[in-house]
Amino acid sequence: MSAEGRIALAEMHAFVIRCMTKAGAKTSHSSALADLLVAADYRGHYSHGLNRLDMYVKDIQAGITVSDKEPEILKETAATAYVDGNNVLGPVVGKYCIDVAIRKAKDAGIGWVTAKGSNHFGIAGWYAMRAMEQGLIGMAFTNTSPLMVPTRAKKSTLGTNPIACAAPANNGDSFVLDMATTAVALGKLELNERKGLEIPIGWGCDTDGKATPDPSKASGLMPLGGTEECSGYKGYGLAMMVEIFCGILAGADFGPNIRRWKTTEREANLGQCFVAIDPSAFAPGFSDRLSQLNDSLRNLEPSEEQSKVLVAGDPERKHMEKCDQQGGILYHENQIKYARDLATKLDIEPPQVI
Repeated sequence: MSAEGRIALAEMHAFVIRCMTKAGAKTSHSSALADLLVAADYRGHYSHGLNRLDMYVKDIQAGITVSDKEPEILKETAATAYVDGNNVLGPVVGKYCIDVAIRKAKDAGIGWVTAKGSNHFGIAGWYAMRAMEQGLIGMAFTNTSPLMVPTRAKKSTLGTNPIACAAPANNGDSFVLDMATTAVALGKLELNERKGLEIPIGWGCDTDGKATPDPSKASGLMPLGGTEECSGYKGYGLAMMVEIFCGILAGADFGPNIRRWKTTEREANLGQCFVAIDPSAFAPGFSDRLSQLNDSLRNLEPSEEQSKVLVAGDPERKHMEKCDQQGGILYHENQIKYARDLATKLDIEPPQVI
């Protein structure tokens, strides 16, 4: 019988907590991570949900990420804050920082927070949406382990360095951009390899910096755009911009100085940046105009039959509606096996598959 099936959101949330507390994380930190991972899969970003759980487990087990501290503000003004994440789980740091940014935006019109001493924080959009849900424009950025091979280079020296921006429109509508500055996130290569699938040319490159369709041979990720001829230098430039907001501005590790992906020989010390903006501090009618823009784009004539012009966040919204209709998140059978294998290793109850 196929192991493919659905897992209820609450069940997956509980499973993440079981895994992380067994690994040694305290419950509040485990819950923050569970919020993030379940949100990722619920929105259809499978590369950053359950797929990432074993990485967080291993980091806690190895003691390279801690759970006996909390983030703290080192320096602040009315509109800014500089935070030390104290090497706790990335979602714990990120949640703390965006909440500080939200509070400052409500008081000063904008909140800009940078953090050092953080770790992998999952989908950047989760933090931006946290601000959006309170009527603010939210943005989040993070540097990551060197995975991107810059244009004309052979070796990876920058991270996927994602960008997220979320803004509220009318009647629950919104704009939610959540993107890596590489062609894709590493997790998409990992999922294709787990499923036994090739990757499109332009996602990853081999040790010579050449594009490859084999995910097992991809030693680095290509920048957004791919090759130089396809404007890959733009993705390269955006990655550097994120690095300036994060590693450089926060005094964290940056670029090639960040530890290699999934190694545990030293702390990650990632830099992150969180922004919240109160649109009411500017021209009135922000959500009205955003709704008009969204509608004008969605109503454009599509270039292909059976397709529609979408706005950033629409695919995720459709995926969430599908999950709600089917009573849970649908996982590939190999992902289910992965979760059960992890449960066996940790000697805990596996997630219940519907």
